[in-house]
Formats: sequence, structure tokens, C-alpha cells
Amino acid sequence: MENITNVRGFRYWGAHTGVKSKRRDLGLIVSDEPASAAAVFTRNVVVAEPIKICREHIKGGKIQAIVINSGNANACTGQQGYLGAQAMVAAVSEELRIPREQILVASTGVIGRELPTEKIVAGIRENAGKLTSRKVAGSLLASAILTTDTFPKEGFVSFYLGETQINMGAVAKGSGMIHPNMGTMLGFIMCDAAIKPALLQEMLAEVVDDTFNMITVDGDTSTNDMVAILSNGAAGNPEITEKGPDYDLFKSKLHELCEHLARMIVSDGEGASKLIEYRVKGLPEREQARQIIRTVSDSALVKTAMFGRDPNWGRIVAAAGRAGVNFDPDKTDLYISSGVEMKILEGGQPLRVNLGELKRMMRSTELRITLDFNQGDAEATGWGCDLSYEYVRINAEYTT
Repeated sequence: MENITNVRGFRYWGAHTGVKSKRRDLGLIVSDEPASAAAVFTRNVVVAEPIKICREHIKGGKIQAIVINSGNANACTGQQGYLGAQAMVAAVSEELRIPREQILVASTGVIGRELPTEKIVAGIRENAGKLTSRKVAGSLLASAILTTDTFPKEGFVSFYLGETQINMGAVAKGSGMIHPNMGTMLGFIMCDAAIKPALLQEMLAEVVDDTFNMITVDGDTSTNDMVAILSNGAAGNPEITEKGPDYDLFKSKLHELCEHLARMIVSDGEGASKLIEYRVKGLPEREQARQIIRTVSDSALVKTAMFGRDPNWGRIVAAAGRAGVNFDPDKTDLYISSGVEMKILEGGQPLRVNLGELKRMMRSTELRITLDFNQGDAEATGWGCDLSYEYVRINAEYTT
């Protein structure tokens, strides 16, 4: 099975340094050459110390290495945490002879705990020489960045620009603290195409807005969110320097990959038993559709109804009505589907449906909820999950 190690010109590793008691907690990504780079970060006002460094380094448009630690978020750690993040960058720079400004650093884990800098730096120095493009390295990296995730999240796509095959792979993590302004998620995308950094940044921001920023698990926006893409040109294609067919194809494949990872994150929501796709259409403006999705998918009443397999569709419509979007309830249609689509509401009027069949449908691990307001041509899609007893247990015990 293909993974990030099939992307030309990159090497990876994942290791255990002791930040976590048993699991791997250090990830390394290195491009053989400086790569065009772009990144987007959390919209939370409170940001982790690594984010402050990355916001500066990404301005150069070229990145060659990324170092990630898990088990400690290095957020709300003040000067100690900032110096720790800088020490991580310095260790990578010294071991791999890469300029500091071409290194990104990321952290994920418990917020507010002092960063165990010495363990992490020692781990970087011990493992920098193990970087490899062997397939196992991709899996080790994917595992090393996890926190409460129950499984690693990987993706890969391949396509042609002219006669040149382009490979693009990614790893991500995220399970809780997930909300449309990013979520406690990290995403790292590697590609071997040649493309100008400014185009890559514009493309990534737009794709993230339609994928990672359209998911929610629990309505909390993390301090550490980051999605970065490195594209090093190792495939040998003519550099993409302007928008056109090559740009459009690249963007569509990036969207495909990011949507795949976004769905995986939601499906692994803490304590979740259902992945729910929300589709809203028939509004004058796309942003209105997006706002309704964000409100409905984040509704505690909707999510608990989904967990309880309760076909309480009134909660869905009620949540849409408080989203701050004007629409005519008497023109609204509602559908629930899992393989078979069932129309619940037509023109604001409830239809007679087979409740037994609807309840059986609600047992599915994947559902789709569609709201059609029949008042325009704009539409949007987003993803959420249910809210279970297990979510409360996980987060009640998270630091203990």
C-alpha cells in the first residue's frame, strides 16, 4: 500500500523519547532539498509556542524539515516553552545541517505542562540519523504524532501533470478539541511537484477552509492546530507559476486528500460511534450554508440524538434556525440517509415516515443529513460525529 514514503525526495522517522510512557512521541520529516511550503494555523488567540515560531519561518516560503513532539502541547508554558521549541529547532538544524528558518516545529498533547525539553532534544539527536524513505518510516511517523487518537491517519494520491507523475501523501492527527476554526489537529502533506510558494499558500488556505475547517467533534478550538504542505519539485515537472489547468488539478487532488483526512479525524472523534455528513443547499450564499452546517453539526442536542439513535429531526431544524441565517422555514426540506435516503420534511411540513425503518437507519455508523432550503443555488458540505458517554469519560480523565 502506498503512503508518504512514495513521495520522492522525503525521509521520515518516528520514535519514543520518554515524553509518553510507552508510545512513540517524536516525529521527523525531512526533504532532501528545500521545498516550497505553505501552512495554516489555529485561529485561537491563545497559541502554543511552536506556532509563534512557525508563523515566522513559513514567511520565507521554503521549508526543509518538520519536527513534531506529542504528549505535551507546549502551550501556556511561557518563556520555558518558547525556549524549548527553539531548542527543538536548533537540534534539528545542527544534526541535519539545515538553516533554522527552514524548519517547522509542532507539538500536541496536554496544555499547560512544562515541556520536557531535554528528553525531546536528546531524542532528536538520537534519531536524526535514522531518517529513511523505507515504507515503515511513514507508519512510524503517523503513529508518533497521535494523542487520544485510536488509529493513525494517512492518505496518498497520485496524478499526472502532463507526462509527469506527481505523488502526494499526508499524515494527520486529531480526535478531540476539534472545531471548524481548525481543531486539535496536525496535518502534514508532502508532495514532489514543483510549484511557487505563493500559489501553494493560496491553494492550501482555500482547501483547508472547505475540509478541515468544516469538521467538528466537540466545539473546542485548540491552541496548536497546524496544517503544512511541503512540495519539493523532485518529480521534475515544469514549475507551476500561475493558475491554470495544472494548478486546478493539483488543487483538486489536494482537496481530495484533505477531505479524506478530515473524515478520518471526525470518524475517530473521542468516544464517537457515528460519522455524520451534513449537506446544506438551496441558499443564496455559500457562507450561509457553511454557517448552518457549523451550527447544526456542533449542536449538543443534535449530537446526543445521533448517539441515542433517536430520530428527533426537530433538533436539526431548530439548530439551523439559530445559525444567524435568514431562510423561510416553509420552503425547507430535510433528508436523512444511510445508503437509502428518507425524506422527513417537505416544504416545512413533516411527512409520514416509517419510524421503525428510520430508527434502524439511525443505527448506522455513517449518516448523511441534508437540508434543502429551496431559496438559491449555494451549497456546502461538512462533517461531524455524535456525542457519547465515552467522550465525557475520556476528557474527565485526560490529564490523569
